[in-house]
Amino acid sequence: MEQKDSLESSSQEIPSKTTAPIGPSPGLRPDDDTSKANPLDASPAVESVLRSDIGVNTLLTRLKQSIASAREFAAFLKKRSALEEEQAQGLKKLCRSSHESARRPESRQGSYAQNYDEVIRIHDRMADNGVQFASLLHQMHEDLHELAGNMERGRKLWKQNGLNAEKRVQDSEVLMEKAKAKYNALAEDYDRARTGDRGSGRVFGLKGPKSAAQHEEDLQRKVQQADSDYSSKVQTAKSQRQELISTLRPQAIKALQDLINECDSGLTLSLQKFASYNERLLLGNGLCVSPLRDQENSQGPRSLRDVVSEIDNTRDLHTFLAAFAPHVGDGAEVKYERHHTLNNIQPNPSSTYNRSQPPQIQGPGVNNSAQGNPSMSSRSQAMAGGAFASPSPPVNGLNDTPRDQSVASLGASGPPQLPPSQGPTPLYDQPPNIAGISRRNDSDSSLAPSRPSFGVSLEDLLKRDGSAIPLVVYQCIQAVDLFGLEVEGIYRLSGSSVHVGRLKAMFDNDPNQLDFRNPEAFFHDVNSVAGLLKQFFRELPEPLLTQEHYQGFTDAARIDDDIMRRDSMHATINALPDPNYATLRALTLHLNRVQEHSGANRMNAGNLAIVFGPTLMGTGPNVADAGWQVRVIDTILQNTYQIFDDD
Repeated sequence: MEQKDSLESSSQEIPSKTTAPIGPSPGLRPDDDTSKANPLDASPAVESVLRSDIGVNTLLTRLKQSIASAREFAAFLKKRSALEEEQAQGLKKLCRSSHESARRPESRQGSYAQNYDEVIRIHDRMADNGVQFASLLHQMHEDLHELAGNMERGRKLWKQNGLNAEKRVQDSEVLMEKAKAKYNALAEDYDRARTGDRGSGRVFGLKGPKSAAQHEEDLQRKVQQADSDYSSKVQTAKSQRQELISTLRPQAIKALQDLINECDSGLTLSLQKFASYNERLLLGNGLCVSPLRDQENSQGPRSLRDVVSEIDNTRDLHTFLAAFAPHVGDGAEVKYERHHTLNNIQPNPSSTYNRSQPPQIQGPGVNNSAQGNPSMSSRSQAMAGGAFASPSPPVNGLNDTPRDQSVASLGASGPPQLPPSQGPTPLYDQPPNIAGISRRNDSDSSLAPSRPSFGVSLEDLLKRDGSAIPLVVYQCIQAVDLFGLEVEGIYRLSGSSVHVGRLKAMFDNDPNQLDFRNPEAFFHDVNSVAGLLKQFFRELPEPLLTQEHYQGFTDAARIDDDIMRRDSMHATINALPDPNYATLRALTLHLNRVQEHSGANRMNAGNLAIVFGPTLMGTGPNVADAGWQVRVIDTILQNTYQIFDDD
């Protein structure tokens, strides 16, 4: 019993993990930079957490949060930079297009042009500020992303070192506990053998039965060995824990604290720079709009309000009108002069009556108040000899009166009797040349097409003209490319129905005489040309994309994946007949040029798809297909150069 007590008294226990004294350690000094940076490090609660077994894990979790926050703000800076870059580049593009448009002859000049150009330059400077701001944000994003990567690598390194040190101490303490349990069990057996509590009296070993003395001697030897092993395990665990507390853990905690402070400081600095850059952007744009000027010296850049206020509408109008002063005519007096050969001839009363009286034509809207007015009577004669006698195609054989016969009846028997098919009579208070033009255009539009282009299938046009792309499509695309790419709302705004009707009649009769490179050929109305092109596709006997492939196009439009939808639609387009494919290719490349100028004409791919969806695909079997029709055209326009080559 005394030997057991002496053995037990010789064993040494490791200090408890929870009874470590609270105070500064060599690795955690209160006067470190980290303690100065954060006053909470010196508090007992913080110090106890850092020196405990959960200190390393706690700091690793906190460092992970700092890294995640840095990466999140870096992603925000990247997206904000992209948005600012897109806005600034769009504003610069708008300034360029507006500057070019302002220099065109059809734009207003004078003080408006000068000050409007200054307005554009102000916006261009604001766009430069936006480009610089976007570049700074992108650089901040790269720096912060690099910082987060470095912090992540440091975190992995100290996680491995710190946790390995903690694990070694835990493993040594587990071995110590096992050695202690073995030592206690052998000591109990030895005590029972020494006091005579042996049970059966003989113990059987590997070499046969043992006596009590032999058994006691064996147990004593084993107890001594277990005591020695237990004591060594205690010393090992004690030394490792002492090394952990005094060296390894403070090093890991100090390194993790430095990483946290560096990451947090970098993130805070980025936020401060972000705030500063925003202030500089707003201040720079504000100085562009309203620059600061010295009260004593009025010279300097003008504000946007000053620039706009210097536009003088009255002076611009007078300057514009004065420029046309050299073109003003003499303004000779209009008077009647009798021909010298008729001076000695007595006028015939009946003929004088016929010349002085306007034709008495009964009908609504006819004004006969011009009797007795010589100027009115001479205009009436001109109209009777011009507008009323102009040839027009016979209708049911009723309009076959020769021109000479009607003129003879005018001079011989008073007012001419108009044929029943000549329609309403023009008013006498209209100029005779205008009435004649109106009659001629009406008669042209009513002519039967001699070489129709509208309402004819693309296959028939190909056989007749030998061109896969109809002439009307080629001419209209050429006109819009030359004169309509910058026109706002092209293909969305309707042109003049009168102009569209006249152009259609021209293409149906003699299209080879038209050249839309000259805007006079389409009355300087490019919107009517766009309307003519849409009417051509609407009047095709079969839609451009054909009824046969209608279901294929709508099925492709229902595919959600962009690449698969494009490829499926590409295959369907390749299956179109040759004239349909060639015409669709020319139209798509043209509409792609239109959408490239959407900054000026406001017609992007989506707006063009809304206009041309039903036009190119026709009326589907289901009204709900309208949305899929728009998606078909939008997909084709979004993938123009993937579907069609540009040569």
